[in-house]
Amino acid sequence: MTVSLTPALSRGARETRSALRRASMTLNELRYVVAVARERHFGRAADACFVTQPTLSVAVKKLEDELGVSLFERGVGEVTVTEVGDRIVAQAQRVLEEAEAVKRLARQGKDPLTGTLRLGAIYTIGPYVLPQLIPLVREQAPAMPLMIQENFTSVLSDRLKRGDLDVIIISMPFDEPGISTRLLYDEPFVVLMPAAHPWGDDEVVTPARLGAENVLLLGPGHCFRDQVLQACPKCLQSASSGSLQRSLEGGSLETIRCMVASGAGITVLPCTAARVDGFSNSLVRICRLADPVPYRRVALAWRRSFPRLRAVDVIEEAVRAAFLNGVTYVAQEEEMVMRAASSGS
Repeated sequence: MTVSLTPALSRGARETRSALRRASMTLNELRYVVAVARERHFGRAADACFVTQPTLSVAVKKLEDELGVSLFERGVGEVTVTEVGDRIVAQAQRVLEEAEAVKRLARQGKDPLTGTLRLGAIYTIGPYVLPQLIPLVREQAPAMPLMIQENFTSVLSDRLKRGDLDVIIISMPFDEPGISTRLLYDEPFVVLMPAAHPWGDDEVVTPARLGAENVLLLGPGHCFRDQVLQACPKCLQSASSGSLQRSLEGGSLETIRCMVASGAGITVLPCTAARVDGFSNSLVRICRLADPVPYRRVALAWRRSFPRLRAVDVIEEAVRAAFLNGVTYVAQEEEMVMRAASSGS
């Protein structure tokens, strides 16, 4: 498939406009250029595109010759994108997304619930929502298998914007250009402690008391860690003082739950993670945090250009039908009001 690009560029990119108008190029060449810009290395870009490095290098050079500009500065072991190359790569990415949208429309125009849906979820949501969500989605959309990725919010956001994911489940706030969101539920935080902990008989714990304990937290990069520290700043005093906490960087909530059960300390968890079966009451206890109870708001996010909105509806309906323990579902009326306010701002 051959495409011609005629983008509306800024004044600083007028030379790019004329170059693009003269050029006729293939989608594969655009994929190669975007891959080189992303990987900053011709060999890795070739691997990502499943072609040999000579094939990719020849195609990129051919495109540069057609455009009459250099897209990359080639050095020993590294590649740098030129100023004009940066603008062309951005436009090429948009063209590839639109070309993929054309293919999706052709495949799924008759039924948006037919074909794979690429679903992302942050690490602290996926394990506790997906096991209940998948059977419900399977029942409503049997011809729509889910390809699932778990990662940090920043990574999922990038992949969503690049078109590598269709829908993601994240924690608010999440405000990205070209991305729509739909609120799902509010999830309170709770304290998980060994059953023999002195607070074991307490029904409520104030955040201020956590500073005197060995509080086990996720490592940097997890948005849930940031939310816990915002609600309970004194947890950071505990986390910064022990080598045990430093060893948990990059760990999971399940690892932390196991350590709490072993008596290594206490932790703050979203309630869906605290209530997962696995340990009897003889090993761990759950305690509420005092009012105002800290919580996170969970939402769906997808590109505004994504054509399969019925698929987004099915994911939302499945989450709401899962009746997750301890969460408060955001009323659809409230969601509509917030969506209207967001679109008007």
